Amino acid sequence: MKIGVISDSHDRIDHLHRAIRLFQKNDVNTMIHCGDYCAPFMIRELTIFKGDIHIVFGNINDRYLTTKICIEEQVYLHGDFAELKLDNRKLAVIHYPNIAEALALSGEYDAVFYGHTHKAECREVDNCLLVNPGELMGRFGSISCAIYDTQNNTVEFYTL
Repeated sequence: MKIGVISDSHDRIDHLHRAIRLFQKNDVNTMIHCGDYCAPFMIRELTIFKGDIHIVFGNINDRYLTTKICIEEQVYLHGDFAELKLDNRKLAVIHYPNIAEALALSGEYDAVFYGHTHKAECREVDNCLLVNPGELMGRFGSISCAIYDTQNNTVEFYTL
């Protein structure tokens, strides 16, 4: 199974659409957003992706309207933290890097995904992949996302 991972889109609809096109081209059937999509209207933009969508809150998200729209649009909103079991892999999703690293160190997960820093990163922490897909916003110039492959527990980064 291939899982598309994005973070920190900060209302950049155009960059989100580019990531979704990339995911569709690469047979991705599940998408994770690690927070900071920002305005609630971005949830409806996420649903252009045809597959399961899992999201967590970042530090810049409206919680009331986001929750309402997620219910309407059948997007899986997990709150501040998601624990997912997908294709026999145990995954965690959180926005914050310090908590993500602690989760990776716990030994409970195959991979932990996070955002917040706007910088793409993948490293192994005690047999767990710790992954930041980078940012869709483009604040630091590089617009990136990642595809996680559950079959071999690997991540490939893409610059959009």
